Amino acid sequence: MEALGQWLVGATRENGNYGHILFEQRTPPDDALVEALRPYFESAHLDARDVFHQTARIDLHPDADGPGGNARYPNCLPPTAKKGLFGEVMAGMLVQAYQFIGRHHWSIPIFLFRYHAEVEAYIFDLARDPARVREVSGRHGNDFIGLGIDPATKEVVRFIAGEAKWRASLTPAVMNELMLGEWDGPAADGVRTGDGIWNEMNTGLPAPQGLEQINRLLQEKARDEYAEAIVSLDRALLLGAAPLARTDYVFIAGNRAARRAAGQAYLPTDAAPPEYTAGRPIQIVDLVISDGVALIEQLYDRLWSPR
Repeated sequence: MEALGQWLVGATRENGNYGHILFEQRTPPDDALVEALRPYFESAHLDARDVFHQTARIDLHPDADGPGGNARYPNCLPPTAKKGLFGEVMAGMLVQAYQFIGRHHWSIPIFLFRYHAEVEAYIFDLARDPARVREVSGRHGNDFIGLGIDPATKEVVRFIAGEAKWRASLTPAVMNELMLGEWDGPAADGVRTGDGIWNEMNTGLPAPQGLEQINRLLQEKARDEYAEAIVSLDRALLLGAAPLARTDYVFIAGNRAARRAAGQAYLPTDAAPPEYTAGRPIQIVDLVISDGVALIEQLYDRLWSPR
């Protein structure tokens, strides 16, 4: 929290079930910020790192210099993949650090990065052939899922799910493409494809696959600690079961565009737009920074490196 407070300043707006927070950079990223963020990022990626390294038969020791050392996760990933992961981890960090719509306490027992089959295959190949460097596509499903666990019963009573995106330059045109989809035809006389983030929110399942994946991981890694949560998720995931309450979450991060004025938001701040029709509580978070690409590369280069 201290590091986030020194780095960012936030402006919060709430109206009924709609919340918007605009985070802007207070000070440029530096080595101190990278070191402050690193433990959370290592924790977020630890489960997937273990799984991918075991699958590729890479030595799990962070200082190992044997075969496959070039393919350590997530350090070895191409730049675009790292930017996507940065957005997903920051989405989780901010949902735990700040008060969101509904004043719920959100828990993130584990991130779902192990469910990224293309990254698993990429690391397996790269460990055996260092020349096979390429871009990889994003993970399917919700970019982010957190649990609302009742402090008395320890049962899951609601969840928060959504999309997290990074863009090199945040402009109105970029934001429209993210939220509404690309143009189908020339922008002058075409129409939007309608497959953007608003559509993802509107068509989100009452019990998405990510809940099943979290439940599976809790059973594997923390069955006793989360026994009541597991049972409650088992009930909610049955076909035809009464759905858990859901909060939607949209997190957009990127570099400040040259013409963007301080405090300017590109998404609605007072109410949901007509394109959002799901009718659930929804939290929007914009993170506008400078030198974000350099920050991401520096951060991911340092994960599990000797201090």
